[in-house]
Amino acid sequence: MNRAKLNYLVDFSMFISFLVTAITGLILKFFLSSGKRSGQNEFLGIIKGNWELVHDWIGILLIFIVIIHIVLHWNWIVSMTRGLFGRS
Repeated sequence: MNRAKLNYLVDFSMFISFLVTAITGLILKFFLSSGKRSGQNEFLGIIKGNWELVHDWIGILLIFIVIIHIVLHWNWIVSMTRGLFGRS
């Protein structure tokens, strides 16, 4: 796999992971109750615990994908940082 395809795959995976984490976070915050008493404990037929599980694991996956992204772009990051601070 060439570098451009690898970058695309990593960036697309990062975007999808972010999107799932953001959507599940919004569902947990605004559609499911935070207390143990009466209230909404299910959304779209999925219980709160499963929403939390998906949110947590996809968030962890996102962390690893971001690390891979940084590793793949490390030379660019170093080059840009040197350029910003005047070192060549």
